[in-house]
Amino acid sequence: MESTRPAVPTDVGRIVELGGALRAELGTQRGGSLWQRTVAGPGPDAAAVTALLAQPATAVFVGCLDDSAVGYAVARVRSLDDGGRLAEVLELYVEPGAREVGVGEALVGSLLAWAAAEACLGVDATALPGNRAAKNFFETHGFVARSLTMHRPLGGPAS
Repeated sequence: MESTRPAVPTDVGRIVELGGALRAELGTQRGGSLWQRTVAGPGPDAAAVTALLAQPATAVFVGCLDDSAVGYAVARVRSLDDGGRLAEVLELYVEPGAREVGVGEALVGSLLAWAAAEACLGVDATALPGNRAAKNFFETHGFVARSLTMHRPLGGPAS
């Protein structure tokens, strides 16, 4: 049975492990190398995940299949210049073997409920170019593209 719950300190090691898997998977996709260098960073460590759990206006959820943590999601509230609030999904990952059984859907549901409770006007999430599965997943849950980031590499390492 799939479920989600807020992450707790005993989940930190598993979230670090899943975060490494997320970076390894996306790092091989188009745009993934630059995503790692600009958005994702080198990967979560225990101290960073522990800090996330304590940050206000930040949510960390664990997605479970039965009682096993097989995914996670991290989102934060961004304050806008006009005083509005926007939720940003920073990371959402489910292990490949646990996909398409409802864990990702449960994580998105928890994020949407959290964002509504935080009085956010909407939720943003990123999908790498060419990652049709991620794009389709978000669209299934009512997300629509509102911006595209265009990039032209100028050479150099992994641009």
